[in-house]
Amino acid sequence: MSSPPVTGLVLTGGGARAAYQVGVLRAVCQIRREAGCSRSENPFPVITGTSAGGINAAALAAGADEFELAVARLAYIWSRFKAEQVYRTDSLGVIRTGAGWLTMMSIGWAIKRWRKLRPRSLLDNSPLNELLDNLVPVSRVRELIERGHVRALAIAASSYSTGHHVTFYDAAEPVPGWVRSQRLAVHGPITARHLLASSAIPFVFPAQSVSVDDGPQWMGDGSMRQTAPISPAVHLGADRVLVIGAGRMHEPPATEPVARGEYPNMAQIAGHAMSSIFLDALSVDIERLQRINHTLGLLPPEAKRHTHLRPIDILVISPSQRLDDIAARHINTLPLPIRALLGGVGVSGMGRTARGSALASYLLFESDFTRELMALGEADTLARRDEVKGFLGC
Repeated sequence: MSSPPVTGLVLTGGGARAAYQVGVLRAVCQIRREAGCSRSENPFPVITGTSAGGINAAALAAGADEFELAVARLAYIWSRFKAEQVYRTDSLGVIRTGAGWLTMMSIGWAIKRWRKLRPRSLLDNSPLNELLDNLVPVSRVRELIERGHVRALAIAASSYSTGHHVTFYDAAEPVPGWVRSQRLAVHGPITARHLLASSAIPFVFPAQSVSVDDGPQWMGDGSMRQTAPISPAVHLGADRVLVIGAGRMHEPPATEPVARGEYPNMAQIAGHAMSSIFLDALSVDIERLQRINHTLGLLPPEAKRHTHLRPIDILVISPSQRLDDIAARHINTLPLPIRALLGGVGVSGMGRTARGSALASYLLFESDFTRELMALGEADTLARRDEVKGFLGC
């Protein structure tokens, strides 16, 4: 009798957009309940995540002995979010980081000798430390791996020190670290420091020092240089993978108004860059996996026995609506100092007149926005109830 397939969960990055993932997971719990599955059993033995998706992934792994309860905890936090839980929103905090950073960008040539004014990022995310302590008891991950509630957890980060994309992972069975072009994997316990590094959005949040085999390295958001976001789940033994994205796989043209011939402002350029970092690699990797599956399906049995490749069943759930457009309706929920700071780079307006909403969507850790994303995630998943049920084998 063959063993059941190992199911992997891949949670991508996207800052506040990761609230969508929690809505999807909440719907998955509902579908499993309706099918009579155990509420406590973890349906995803292999869990991988990047950036804010990495924090969600670690929270699930740390609560893998009570999966539905772990999802409920995530939903509780995300549905009550305030930006101040992630980064400093008070005027003094914004002045010390954001205002100083913008000043350095504009007239740094004139004050480069003034060493006191060397902010490392646009925002100070020190409040995230306390949130992680409450949300993600990472010390439990190793214990739950040993008890068999979860098989592996992987968190991705990008090294400013070496230029490599690094996957940090902890697993129940010995899994040799893998090395590919510009990316490698390092085995060891996952800590809060890994989560902070993985979610350090470039320019927005400060880099973190993380120990790798040969010593400490400065690291930032794992979505950077992540050319194969599904790969870690496959390396760690997943036979089928549920991928939850934080943006539409094939988005229509942006609805944000930019007059023909008008030069884009900094916020619009930054939003475009963020989308490239967080969304593009996933689409490419999904297409690559589908091509491999198709090719393997054409090979005769003898040829299949001589390749290390294996078919991977994949289910992708991503937003059915543009999250930029949803963010445009909620920009005014950001604290005033943050709105003023973002206004300095071109974020303005509301709804159809909003500009820079793509950039704002990554920073909108406010409950009005996160609740709408969670509701969308639930609706998108329940609309595919039969597909999800069949994929999970419920």
